[in-house]
Amino acid sequence: MAIPRQLPNAITVARIPLAVVFFVLLLMGGTAGLHDLVLRWIAGALFILAISTDWVDGFLARKYDIVSDFGKLWDPIADKLLTGAGFLGLAILGEVPWWIVVVILVREWGITVHRLVIAKEHVVAAAWMGKVKTAVQGVALGWALLPLHVLVGMTPWTVVTMILMVVVLVLTVASGIDYVVAQVRGARSGRTGE
Repeated sequence: MAIPRQLPNAITVARIPLAVVFFVLLLMGGTAGLHDLVLRWIAGALFILAISTDWVDGFLARKYDIVSDFGKLWDPIADKLLTGAGFLGLAILGEVPWWIVVVILVREWGITVHRLVIAKEHVVAAAWMGKVKTAVQGVALGWALLPLHVLVGMTPWTVVTMILMVVVLVLTVASGIDYVVAQVRGARSGRTGE
């Protein structure tokens, strides 16, 4: 079965408006009354749907050999918009400490800006550690965004959320260091002709 060559890129681009809708619903849902709880469930479900498309577009691009420079560049940007909206929304709602969110967002957008700056020279695809980091971010945010505290209780939900956020923080910083090291090695090998 053939698929349209632009389908993976279309899925990637669709994550961008989904991130905006998700963010608005999350802030409207907050953590209060029944109406807000419904909006919070919808926001959490929309996030899970949107982050799941990251796997789908990558799978389709690899399976049908239609990996593109556009996808390599924009897939991580769409991911960072979506996860960044999740982290930012949780910090605004007071559910995740700002310092964790700031460290994560500085790493995420620092590397994204670097990718955009060097895009004319070459496109940097996500490395394995970055992919693991994004997957763990998706799981952690999915847990934190769904109002599961109504099912498991506030204290267990808060403890699990904080453990997951610390794991995400460590992976985000480690994958950022891995990216910088890889770029420095690449620049050195380019200068020496290796």
